Amino acid sequence: MSEKRLLLVFVKNAVLGTAKTRLAKTIGNDAAFDVYKHLMHITEQATIDLKNCDVHIYFSSEKDPTRWTNYTQYVQQGNDLGERMSDAFRRSFELGYAHIVGVGSDLPDLTSEIIDKGLAELNSNDAVFGPAEDGGYYLIGMRSMLECIFEDKPWSTEGLLDVTLKELKSKGHSVGIIETLNDVDTEDDLMNSSLKEWYLAGK
Repeated sequence: MSEKRLLLVFVKNAVLGTAKTRLAKTIGNDAAFDVYKHLMHITEQATIDLKNCDVHIYFSSEKDPTRWTNYTQYVQQGNDLGERMSDAFRRSFELGYAHIVGVGSDLPDLTSEIIDKGLAELNSNDAVFGPAEDGGYYLIGMRSMLECIFEDKPWSTEGLLDVTLKELKSKGHSVGIIETLNDVDTEDDLMNSSLKEWYLAGK
């Protein structure tokens, strides 16, 4: 019997002045808001093309009836990123899903094929990560609840993935790694990404 698969998408609500605040410091709130809305569109397209996989959307502050209208929506619960992701994964395992991956919504090169690769790694590994160029990760997945991934981690630092992998290895868990992607947090990230031409054309 095939395992029940799920994609979790962690989304910051698109509100002017609160989305992409690091990027906004150099390009302005309006431009950063436009970039984030475009990134959300890319993420939506990647989820629409998925096959044999349910999709749940976890918004940062409230459900959004204008986006991902055909998918189940939740509001993230927790005081930090680790708590919010842990809560979402725990809920999902309780719903009976066996292979679960989660992604953010700031990835210009995210595709359904990349998400499928992450899910496929869970056929033979306890966990999977898609490394981000800044030392964190843009994709995380597991086939049973591994609380240690979310506890006492240096969130938003370049050592996050290394610390997490070392702990999982020390506990005897197998881990799959897929390709590295760039997420867009700063103007340098933006200008070094596949969004550069799109952004410059709109200026």
